[in-house]
Amino acid sequence: MMSFARYAELIGIPGLRATILASILGRLPVGVAGLSVLLLVQAASHSFGRAGAASACYVAGLACMAPVVGRLIDRRGPRWPLLGSAVLYPSAMFGLLLAVRGSAPYWGVLALAAMAGASLPPVTVCMRSFLKRRLGDDPLLATAYSLESVLIETIFIVGPMLVALLVALASAALAVGFAAACGFAGALLFARSPVLARWRVEPRAHPSLFGPLAERRFLALLAVIACYSIAFGLIEIGVTASAAEAGRRALAGVILGLMSVGSVLGGLVYGSRTWRLPLRRQFAAGLFLMGLGAALLALASQLLLFVVLSVVAGLVVAPVLAIQSMLVAKIASPHHATEAFTWSATGLLAGVGLGIAAGGWMLAHAHAPVVLAAAGSASLAASALALILL
Repeated sequence: MMSFARYAELIGIPGLRATILASILGRLPVGVAGLSVLLLVQAASHSFGRAGAASACYVAGLACMAPVVGRLIDRRGPRWPLLGSAVLYPSAMFGLLLAVRGSAPYWGVLALAAMAGASLPPVTVCMRSFLKRRLGDDPLLATAYSLESVLIETIFIVGPMLVALLVALASAALAVGFAAACGFAGALLFARSPVLARWRVEPRAHPSLFGPLAERRFLALLAVIACYSIAFGLIEIGVTASAAEAGRRALAGVILGLMSVGSVLGGLVYGSRTWRLPLRRQFAAGLFLMGLGAALLALASQLLLFVVLSVVAGLVVAPVLAIQSMLVAKIASPHHATEAFTWSATGLLAGVGLGIAAGGWMLAHAHAPVVLAAAGSASLAASALALILL
């Protein structure tokens, strides 16, 4: 059963409510910018190939720069990285807008897209690192990370809807400007949050060039993350292909949205209770259930059944992401906790990209159920790895 008592207790922590609201604003670009950049470049170039490459450069810039920013935050605190990104991110986004409208060389558009991704305000990793510092081993930490996962899922649902609305009202340029404005305002408000003013930099007794990557258990966790995030990518392209093969291509977005709704519900339930199983076993159980959900989707022969099962399959996604955050907080040393969160996010992005690429190759030789079965296999393999390595 779900209860909101623990969420009320969490929100009741002095200053935390304003920080969460600022973090939501600062993270709206996560659900808006990628699609906005894609539509902006496609409208100007009339090429989805060029538009896809620009969007990929945006994600690549984010993935490559995030660990560097995380290490800087661990060493100097979050204030200056947040303020710097509040300037650099909108500058890069508006520079990209001008480059596309001014018919700049294509390599310049790609470079500006990568710069925009690289300068995305590091609100998410700051929030997760702060929650660990503030709550420690308090049972509310599970509630906090569940709420984090639910917020991200909600942003991924609402973000594309906002883009569609802004494009319908004006153009993709307005959506790009909206993402830039949210990044600017959110980073400033988050940096000025009273709770972040009490951030203390942890002393570095034994500095390491590799940071959290020097820790065996953290590398093992990254291996599990990479394995199950490949399943995420396979599911995304597998669901899209299933809708297309059923002759209802437009339903793909609806089905993925329903899966996210299931994830939100699962995350809220998970964060509302105390679970007795050790985190390692919770992680393995969640990944096993995710693999089972993907396998059921592969077996579904009726479209209506497929739609219903997509909600069921999504139930464990947010809990798995919350458990991942708790494992990062538990395994990584305090003096490079923020960098560890960035590496886990980079591993997740890389795995999703590999999964989508692998799914595309599979679809050239087989049908959607094969891709979904592969997603189930990847999740089950991740579950086994979690039990063996963590």
